Amino acid sequence: MPSQVTSNIYPTLSYDDAPAAIAWLCRAFGFETRLVVPGPEGTVMHSELSLGPGVIMVSTSKPEAGLVSPRRLPAVNQALCVRVDDPDAHYARAKTAGAAIIQELRDEDYGARGYMAKDLEGNRWYFGTYLPGAHWDQA
Repeated sequence: MPSQVTSNIYPTLSYDDAPAAIAWLCRAFGFETRLVVPGPEGTVMHSELSLGPGVIMVSTSKPEAGLVSPRRLPAVNQALCVRVDDPDAHYARAKTAGAAIIQELRDEDYGARGYMAKDLEGNRWYFGTYLPGAHWDQA
């Protein structure tokens, strides 16, 4: 991956156990750790993980700043959507690593193929061939 990324949106995710989450995201979903800024007592102040041209930032929960793991919340109001070229292989990797599959791998009416899973602390992820913009001019 080049030293500059092409993505212009960088979601930030908070985890109670950020070191475990980083290892799990790499093992289950194929992310690559690019930077980890350690904090006190085994916490993570900031990190950057990449998957293709996309980047996410992961840190230890900071309740004083209103940033907590989804496991502390009654519900979540978002999912992260990630384009992958081979959703079947990605699904198999995630399932083998113990990801909680919440929508099985399937073909969508709008032409994409993908699945949804929860990570180890409850963030929701969609991995598939969907690419925003494909239908914008058809409205």
